[in-house]
Amino acid sequence: MGNIIAITNQKGGVGKTTTAINLSASLAEAGQRVLLVDFDPQGNASSGLMPETMEEMNTIYELICGNCSPEDCIMKEVTENLDLIPADMNLAGCEAEFQELDGRETMLKAVLEPLRQSYDYIMIDCPPSLSVLTLNALTAADSVIIPIQCEYYALEGLNQVLKTIYLVKRKLNPELRVEGVLFTMYDQRTNLSEQVVATVRENLNEPIYDTIIPRNVKLAEAPSHGEPITIYDTGSRGAESYRLLAAEIMSKEGEL
Repeated sequence: MGNIIAITNQKGGVGKTTTAINLSASLAEAGQRVLLVDFDPQGNASSGLMPETMEEMNTIYELICGNCSPEDCIMKEVTENLDLIPADMNLAGCEAEFQELDGRETMLKAVLEPLRQSYDYIMIDCPPSLSVLTLNALTAADSVIIPIQCEYYALEGLNQVLKTIYLVKRKLNPELRVEGVLFTMYDQRTNLSEQVVATVRENLNEPIYDTIIPRNVKLAEAPSHGEPITIYDTGSRGAESYRLLAAEIMSKEGEL
């Protein structure tokens, strides 16, 4: 049974989609069967893996609306061992369309549960907001990865997302847990990055990954080429960091 992990932070620009793409690719490279679900109407995880075919696809929107089957929208082997359910701006309409529906927070869970047996990991790239989409992702997930940028306001954004996770755990998904907090965009040349890491480690009572993702030009370039960093520049610091993160996550799975 695959582990469903939501990658979320209500603050934008923290490396959420970068993490969703490259962690998924690194797990796949390690031999895990991975499904990446793009659940952000901006569709950046989709365009970051397959920019040429975006207009020809069924998306997660069609799937949760019952207009297609999983087989009709899963893009197989976008890289080896990595499948993708894409998203586009149609997903933004879910806010209004689902508002009056009973069980609107469980619609994603309903379509992902049958897919567990086909994958080791199902990763959900969430939108950078508190919305019915984010609530759906957290209700469907077993655990949450929270990327935070090594900057002054990191703790503020972290506290907001933790409050949301605790609310969902209390009301919708009692088994939900924090998989880990992930430091991103770490700049070893600045004292600020080091201070942010130290402050969070001292004050947070949630799991924190040992792996830290550095600020890396190649990570920023890779999406425009439609490739994860493991393919675009396999020897870069960014690629090695996400491989280390994948290894850390796989090792923790064995401890649960």
